[in-house]
Amino acid sequence: MNLDLAGKHILVTGGASGIGWATVQEFLTEGAKVTILDRAPPKEAIARRHAESNDQLHFLQSDITDFEAVKQAEQLAVDHFGPLDGVIHCAAIGSGKFGFPFTNMEPADWGRVLEVDILGMVHVAHAFAPRMQQRQSGAFVFLASVAGQIGSQTDPPYSAAKAANINFAQCMAKDLAKSNVRVNSVCPGMVQTPLNRSVWQAWHDQQPAESRLSYDEWATSKIRSIVPLGRWQTPEDIAAMIVFLTSEKARNITGQTINVDGGFVMHW
Repeated sequence: MNLDLAGKHILVTGGASGIGWATVQEFLTEGAKVTILDRAPPKEAIARRHAESNDQLHFLQSDITDFEAVKQAEQLAVDHFGPLDGVIHCAAIGSGKFGFPFTNMEPADWGRVLEVDILGMVHVAHAFAPRMQQRQSGAFVFLASVAGQIGSQTDPPYSAAKAANINFAQCMAKDLAKSNVRVNSVCPGMVQTPLNRSVWQAWHDQQPAESRLSYDEWATSKIRSIVPLGRWQTPEDIAAMIVFLTSEKARNITGQTINVDGGFVMHW
């Protein structure tokens, strides 16, 4: 499908790995100019893709928990490729602990997750929305999670943060609609990412030796039991939805929470 994104300027937070990196590549395939905003330094794959992209890819290293740094990154992105047409917020972390039951964790385990996953989103919203409002155009897509809809017990801080992401995206959508700026959330289901693997690792480390499963065994069992389509979702599946929602093909879609989850939430 031709989404008419050629020449559009898109910024992707957390774009150096996982779903963020898949999203970057999908936008480049559509002919967009992409700025990656990530705390981690650029990897070899990014450098290689940059060399192949005919100067369509730009990288900024910044921490979304630092509001002044995010505002500076917004200006640097605009200076490099011009005004932004879309902001895709993928940057997030989990607690790295297995929170079932929640009393396995301590209140101190929550702070960093909430700082990155909630305040990070707030910083991105405040830094990037004003210029879109002035231009009377643009789109935000926030990467949330099915965990934000069902109260996932594996990582309560992450689950709560993702629920907050969904809710704040709806607040933004209502506020920004009069400026013709759209805001939506995409919720992945079971995706093989470092974050998903960290959930398994936290579970694995708490099990007695006779109950432990490999990552593949654990994930396969979980998918068969809770995902009606019975298969993994891939970063590319999620990226395809994000790119569509950013395009003018989705010009009447705002304030929505779209699940790319193989039917998981429906099944739940």
